[in-house]
Amino acid sequence: MAAQHKITQRDLRSRSKEIMDAVQGGQSFTVTRDGHQIGELIPLRGRRRFVPRGEFVAMSRAAPDISLDVFRADQSATAEQEADDPYAR
Repeated sequence: MAAQHKITQRDLRSRSKEIMDAVQGGQSFTVTRDGHQIGELIPLRGRRRFVPRGEFVAMSRAAPDISLDVFRADQSATAEQEADDPYAR
């Protein structure tokens, strides 16, 4: 992990757009006040849009077995239920 840059509270206040753009670009900062570290600005991790095939295969091997008969019975039982009328109170 790359070293975090130290910035003062005053720098954060006066250069907030520049600093937030850097955070959005992946840079991290440690914020100091009166020479003491008081917080960190770190980029949020992005959400993956796909799972690599090898990782999916590994996860699938550890998944529990599914009985198709039980699964279909659950689907049928759910489909046969009548929806509650929210106005029938």
